[in-house]
Amino acid sequence: MSSANASSAKVFKPRFNPAKPAFGALVFLLYLFLLAPLLIVFVVSFASNQYLSFPPEGITLKWYEMLPQESTFMEGMKVSLIVAVIVTLIVLALGVPAALALDRFEFKAKAAVQSFFLSPLLIPSIVLALGMVLLFGPLELNNTYAGIIIGHVAITIPFVIRTTLMSLATTDTSCEAAARILGADSWTVFRRVTLPIIQPGVIAGGVIAFIVSFDEAVISLFVAESGLPTLPVQVLRYVENSADAAVAALSVILILISLAVVVVVERVMGLRKALR
Repeated sequence: MSSANASSAKVFKPRFNPAKPAFGALVFLLYLFLLAPLLIVFVVSFASNQYLSFPPEGITLKWYEMLPQESTFMEGMKVSLIVAVIVTLIVLALGVPAALALDRFEFKAKAAVQSFFLSPLLIPSIVLALGMVLLFGPLELNNTYAGIIIGHVAITIPFVIRTTLMSLATTDTSCEAAARILGADSWTVFRRVTLPIIQPGVIAGGVIAFIVSFDEAVISLFVAESGLPTLPVQVLRYVENSADAAVAALSVILILISLAVVVVVERVMGLRKALR
């Protein structure tokens, strides 16, 4: 009897599966491949080399110290922040009502309207930028805040609509119906019931819109390269004339700011919930 139990134990003994460690190693290599450029930029930002090169000859903080004194970066940062804040407010004001209309109402051209709002995600940025230059020229919108903002709104509003639609898809409309039965008007229902429910998607869309607008280079380069250059345009100009590690130091700061935004969203409401 004991020999039978021993033989059955041998039969059902789990075997080593080489696929699991192989898959883990593959995932590790993929993460390493994606993060390697960021790690190299981080190391180079502290290099004492006079030119961008790797590995560094020494360690220094002079590139970080010179950033506040670099007027081109500060001017570009100012323009990018102004544009990104205004663009975020506009796309939230337009994108949330558009998402509500697409989710709550049925009409013949609904699919066409939804495709129209999401089409900027499918068109190459350089094509959009060229079209905007040709359109803004006769209207005298090139090299103006209005031109940059219109261009950035066109490419960021799909993100707000998409994240808001995702939140609306998981919304229980019974709360809204209950509020209407109790006498609340449409504005009160939206402000006190609907908006708090879809808040994670709205905030996620706003954060994405801000980051995309702040980081947009192609449209800014075409629309306002000579008048109101944004920070990405100023970085491109700087790299054309200089090859030091100041750009790497600036990149590290921007990466840390992006990580801080992600951490704040995660702490406030949970990143998975915001992007659900």
